[in-house]
Amino acid sequence: MRRPLLLACVVLAGCATYHPAPLAPTQLTQAFEERSLTSDALHVWLAHELAHDIEWPMPRWNREMLTLAAYYYSPALDIARAQWGTAKAGIDVAGAIPNPVLQLPFQYATPNPGPGGPYVTGPSLDIPIETAHKRGYRIDQASHLSDVARLNMGNEAWKVRAQVRNALLSLYAARQRVTFLSRKADAQQQIVGMVTKRRTVGENAGPDVDAVVLASTQAQADLAGARSAGQDARAQLAAAIGVPVTALDAVQFDFGAMDDGPPAPPIADAQREAILHRADLLASLAEYAGAESALQLEVAKQYPDIHLGPGYTYDTGTHKIGFGLAGITLPVFDQNQGGIAQAEAKRKEAAVRTAALQDTILGDLDHARTHYQASLSAVQLSAAHRAAARRQLNSQAASFAAGNTDRLALTQARADYQASEIAHLDALVVARQAAGALEDAMQQPLKPEAANETVTEQEIRR
Repeated sequence: MRRPLLLACVVLAGCATYHPAPLAPTQLTQAFEERSLTSDALHVWLAHELAHDIEWPMPRWNREMLTLAAYYYSPALDIARAQWGTAKAGIDVAGAIPNPVLQLPFQYATPNPGPGGPYVTGPSLDIPIETAHKRGYRIDQASHLSDVARLNMGNEAWKVRAQVRNALLSLYAARQRVTFLSRKADAQQQIVGMVTKRRTVGENAGPDVDAVVLASTQAQADLAGARSAGQDARAQLAAAIGVPVTALDAVQFDFGAMDDGPPAPPIADAQREAILHRADLLASLAEYAGAESALQLEVAKQYPDIHLGPGYTYDTGTHKIGFGLAGITLPVFDQNQGGIAQAEAKRKEAAVRTAALQDTILGDLDHARTHYQASLSAVQLSAAHRAAARRQLNSQAASFAAGNTDRLALTQARADYQASEIAHLDALVVARQAAGALEDAMQQPLKPEAANETVTEQEIRR
């Protein structure tokens, strides 16, 4: 009696136990509100990712550091990590060996035909044995699905990177526009004062005053719109990182150089980068490989599994030991043709989706590259226009110093120059947005020094 109890204790000791993990909305809200860019946990994680310690709290945050912070806090990446964990657990499930089944039949015989007790009883086992490499095909399919989840995590990481990039660019553009529009609004306000004063002495008519007042009002409205856009950009950046907006209140940003940007790569190089590094395309290929394994599994199901049935039976005084088969499925009526046909259809569907995705990627790449090249040309033209406006302003300033131009003409030239600054800023922003679209099409940065960096190489797992 002791041996069966000991065996039962050993078996039960290896079982997993349930551990409750309740979720409370108040705790989730509190955890979100406590997120910041000065967190000690974030500092440790960043130092680990960069393989060196950093000054903390950081005096200025550039795009790359904000992207790493987003990798740490982003809820989208948390979901992708959890999905990858689920997919990896599926490999263990697929590789599990079927457990034997213990059978304990009991029959009571009356009248008793034998010399012993009037019952038939005894333990027996049903031991399933899979054939035709079914378990291996299941493991292959689960492994490919795990690869899909891992690559989807890389794809989400690139989306987070793009969101941080776009939000930071919007914030930079809004702040620069506020600076230029503030100068323009001040100049327009000075013009209104000068024209109004001239009207009192009869030098300007009413329509002249109305025109400059209208221009000043428009400048004030544009300035208010730029300030509102700056607040929206801060909210977008906070959402992209995964922190509350208040976490950015004391943060100093390093926007980097807003130059013309690197030239567009040759089309052949851009296509190669997209085909080799797009995580969504690689995930689609992994899905196709999983469909292949699923088809192999369905074909293997044509071959029946074997069930061994060893056991002992006490049959009204007779002791019987069995070594036969407990059962075997005979593929007489359906050799799994339905399952095979469905698996073949799913494999074809996966192949069509992969080809369609590749066509879409190459089309988006051609469009993004063409748009980026055109935006670089527009930046050059706007730079030339700004340089001409600067020369005109310098000429007006020299003429004013020599007494050949009045203050009203000089102030108007200053307002006009700010308009050229804003136009050049808009051209730069369009070019940087086009560069971002081209990077998204390749899922590779344009900078030569970062050309070999891939998102999946980042340690985006906590």
